[in-house]
Amino acid sequence: MDGVLAPGDHLPSTRVLSAQLRVSRGTVVASYEQLEAEGYLVAAAGSGTQINPDLRGLHRRSATTASVPRPQRHRGIDLTPGVPDTAGLANSAWRSAWHRSCVNPSRITDPLGSPHLRHEIAEHLRQMRSLLADPRQVVVTGGARAGLAELIQVLCDGSRRLTIGVESPGYPSLRRVPTALGHRIVGLPTDDQGLDPASLPTGRDRKRLDAVLITPSHQYPWGGSLSASRRAAVIEWAEMASCWIVEDDFDSELRHVGAPLPALASLDEEHTILLGTFSSVLTPALGCGYLVVPPDLVHSFARQRRATGQPVPAIVQEAVADYLSTGALRRRTQRMRQVYRRRRRTVIDTLGSLPGTTLQPIDGGLHAVLVFDGSEDDVVQRCRQEGVGVTPLSAYWGSSDAGVAGIVLGFGSHDDATLASALKIIAGVVTTHGRLSS
Repeated sequence: MDGVLAPGDHLPSTRVLSAQLRVSRGTVVASYEQLEAEGYLVAAAGSGTQINPDLRGLHRRSATTASVPRPQRHRGIDLTPGVPDTAGLANSAWRSAWHRSCVNPSRITDPLGSPHLRHEIAEHLRQMRSLLADPRQVVVTGGARAGLAELIQVLCDGSRRLTIGVESPGYPSLRRVPTALGHRIVGLPTDDQGLDPASLPTGRDRKRLDAVLITPSHQYPWGGSLSASRRAAVIEWAEMASCWIVEDDFDSELRHVGAPLPALASLDEEHTILLGTFSSVLTPALGCGYLVVPPDLVHSFARQRRATGQPVPAIVQEAVADYLSTGALRRRTQRMRQVYRRRRRTVIDTLGSLPGTTLQPIDGGLHAVLVFDGSEDDVVQRCRQEGVGVTPLSAYWGSSDAGVAGIVLGFGSHDDATLASALKIIAGVVTTHGRLSS
């Protein structure tokens, strides 16, 4: 009646169940016969006793209580920001990498991760991000959030409460990690060029920050990139404040204007920790990322890992390493840049000139920000009613008191025709509901 046993499930024999319950077999036999008479059980020669496959039709109460609710299918177009297009990912190189990893599973003894994968990650960063990383300083993680959580645990040494500066607005899922672990965050203002170095605390106040989490290559969600002068200013500030810089390198390979920018870690190896993931270039379902840490932190990570174990299964690590070693990721990234640039152009053509709105520059990444006067909630709700899921811009401040109304939408995960259809709906909704009446 509670759904623990479902229609069609087989029951133990009367002999086995009587031994498990420590009652006489006659009691179990009588119970089975009674339940069979009431239609709950059926017995067939050679197949034992089972729950009546037609139980839901015979007993309405059990049909209501025992049925497991099925997840609701989303009807519409979900434009969740940052989700990549995975069509064509499972090609021959992808399948071969997973086949070899599964056929010859290995055991990873290095606490920082597979040496093969760490070497390939270092090669990937050299070719794609102009970062000469020592594989011995690469730590394999379970993705961006898992990597940040591990890093915080290392920096606080398991006991000290940290204060971490985060961009405001900034990526919601990452800014929630420090507070979930009991640490404090401080918002750092950003503009269309990324983090404003002038907003960093000075004097005695700068000593209060243990780390700052920034996105120098592609600020989320504004989309700007730190200029050379700002990068130099942030590094100089970190040196004076003895503060760690955590560089979130999310989707930095997906530049639409110019070549990918060099990682901030390539300019400062002493204070900068690179936080990377394969979510945007492959798939979030992979659950695999990496950290590049200064030499001083390598031993601390190794010590922690010996206690906590590997966050990514060995089969996954070796498959990703194999895939990277063939150059397949670089080739796929180059192909997908062309696809995303075409979809970016569709976004600009559809939303770039709507009256009373501003489409933020889309220099890279898989999302766009549309700012408007009017009610953000009305636009978001109306879009959802029309079958298009978008994200309110206020979510990136962590509160509704952002002072700027807008929406954030992803343009990477759907085909061109579906995206174009969704954008037309958004344009109509924003034109009707996104402007304040004069």
